[in-house]
Amino acid sequence: MNQKNKSTGAILGAAFLMATSAIGPGFLTQTATFTSSLGSSFGFVILVSVLLAAFAQVNIWRVLCVSGMRGQDVANTILPGLGYVLSALIVIGGLVFNIGNVGGGALGFNALLGIPTKVGVLISGILAILVFVVRNAKSVMDTVAKILGGVMIVVILVMIFIVKPPVGDALKNTFMPSAALGDMTSPILTLLGGTVGGYITFAGAHRLIDAGVTGEKNLGQIRKSSLTGMLVATIVRILLFLAVLGVVAKGAVLSTQGNPAADAFRQGAGEIGYRFAGLVILSAAITSIIGAAYTSVSFLKTFHKSIAAHENAWVIGFIAVSTLIMLIVGTTPAQLLIIAGAVNGLILPISLGISLIASKNKKVVGEDYKHPTWLLIIGIIVVVIAAYFGIKGFGSNIVKLFA
Repeated sequence: MNQKNKSTGAILGAAFLMATSAIGPGFLTQTATFTSSLGSSFGFVILVSVLLAAFAQVNIWRVLCVSGMRGQDVANTILPGLGYVLSALIVIGGLVFNIGNVGGGALGFNALLGIPTKVGVLISGILAILVFVVRNAKSVMDTVAKILGGVMIVVILVMIFIVKPPVGDALKNTFMPSAALGDMTSPILTLLGGTVGGYITFAGAHRLIDAGVTGEKNLGQIRKSSLTGMLVATIVRILLFLAVLGVVAKGAVLSTQGNPAADAFRQGAGEIGYRFAGLVILSAAITSIIGAAYTSVSFLKTFHKSIAAHENAWVIGFIAVSTLIMLIVGTTPAQLLIIAGAVNGLILPISLGISLIASKNKKVVGEDYKHPTWLLIIGIIVVVIAAYFGIKGFGSNIVKLFA
């Protein structure tokens, strides 16, 4: 494969790595839960969260990829030691999310094949580990992300044709929601955190850096990859929303415990719908386990040569620890997946704030780079909104987890 094809593959792979990291079991659980409670008004939540997420991601990817520096190195450049703090937050948040992802894999196996939860947890961890056993792990990771991302889109599309959602009502409420704004603030935070919070927004950027797609000369490719990732995640979010809405609009009441996404598919299309849900959840879980582990370790490998030299081993260890904790603790996966989005939402204003400061630091972006002023201003607005929602919503979500 020539260098141009490798670069193109990495650009698309980075987009799908970001998207499929966001489209995890938590993404599915959150969408099903909030669609059940908000109905068609959840379209407005998607719209707001997607706009906020897009501006956050474009800012972060531009700064990191133009500089060729990973998030922790950017942070350490603007304030020595800050990179260690950011890395700790990302790795801890990634671990929490990954424990939920492994639990989500168990939910998928249970719905698809009836496999008991603990066995499903173990198999999910092993499948994700196998990706990093091979020599060309990053290429395999890109391929797995693209294939399973495609599987999720096709299966959810089939469900939409079966349940026939009220598309017109959903479109109207996307721009003029009937739900109260106060009822939508927590879902907006959770979706924002679950789409670009914590490790997720760094997943694709770090993949591009590893592939050498850096510098101002590659800004067009960087922007294309970033927006493609957001577009894929948004399409899946909208399709899943419509699939669940088609069930809820007919009067179905979804379970808020266990596996709400699978419950929606089952009520909409019977047992075959339930199996479809299992396939979607399993695909989402495996890709998210891979993305969370790869990105979390990428925040550690510049701190010591041995981590970079044995990156795959560290990724495997990260997945193994996540799997072991899920087996021991056994927290209900659906609950953990909701709180994971809130945790990452709390990290987002910190990581985005660092990137915005770095966009004006010549030691990071160089003497000639000019970060668009309008992008900087919107980024600051996103930081303020995310920080407000994050502080306000985090405590209540923690209470819900242990209630």
